[in-house]
Parts: sequence; C-alpha cells; structure tokens
Amino acid sequence: MAKAKAAKDADAEDTGDAAEGEAATTKGKLPLRLILMAVGGLVVLGGLGAGAFMFFGHKEEPEKPAVAAVKPPVFFDVPEVLVNLSNAGSDRTQYLKVKVVLELPDQALTLQITPIMPRVMDTFQTYLRELRPTDLEGSAGLYRLKEELTRRVNIALAPNKVNAVLFKEIVVQ
Repeated sequence: MAKAKAAKDADAEDTGDAAEGEAATTKGKLPLRLILMAVGGLVVLGGLGAGAFMFFGHKEEPEKPAVAAVKPPVFFDVPEVLVNLSNAGSDRTQYLKVKVVLELPDQALTLQITPIMPRVMDTFQTYLRELRPTDLEGSAGLYRLKEELTRRVNIALAPNKVNAVLFKEIVVQ
C-alpha cells in the first residue's frame, strides 16, 4: 500500500508538473498575445489617424490659374493750370498752380483724349476757380481735389474713363 501510495504521489507529481508546464506555456503565450493585440490596435489607430489627417487636416493646394499679364498703366500729361482762387472778402489774391497727369488704362485712350483736351482744361479751370484756399488745406483737401478732378475728367471723356488724376505739382501762392 505504501508502494501504491508512492506511485499515486508520483503520478500526482507528474500530473502537477504537467499542469505547471501547461500554465508556464500559457503564461509564455499570454504576453505574446497581448503584444500582438497591442500592435494590431496601434496599426488600427494609426490608420484612423492617417485617415482623419487626410480628411480633415491635409488640404491639397488647388492649381493656381495662370496670372494674366497686367498691362502697365499709361500716363498722359495735362498742361499746367494757373488760376486765381476765390477770395471771400479778402483783399489779397491767391493763386493756384497745378500740374497733373492722367493715369489711363491703355495707350489707345491717349488718341481719344487729345482732341477733347480743351474740354478737359475747361472743366479744370471752372472748378479750380471756385476753390478757396481753405479747401486745399491738409491731405483731406488734396484728396477731395483729386477725386473731384477725376470725376470731372471722366464726365468729359464719357464713355471712356481714366483710372486716376495724379498730382505732379501743387502750388498755392
């Protein structure tokens, strides 16, 4: 009986060793499975992140249309204008001397302006004679003068238009 008991204990030890061996094998595979699951999760998250970046963050630059060649403006000199300013009750006469240049959109307009230059000069003279010295004070006064001269030139040239009236010289004396 002692021998039978010893054999039983030996079988139990063999079975226990086998169970311990299986547990050891399972323990060895558990981290491997865990690593594979973690790597798989990272791959999935990386794919989702790349997809989100492409969808939300990454914008393809649209092709830029070819920039059309911009024609440089053409400048047309207007003869110098000398007028006496309106003096409201003052016994001192003041004069205004203005040299201006017209900024034109294209060269062809110079041929159309030349024949009607007397009309342009007339509109300048009649407007400038009505100005008072106080109308020309400061940059705001000069800006208003420039805008008014541009408006009057465009009326005289209608249906054509100038881009701007540019001052070369302004003297109030």
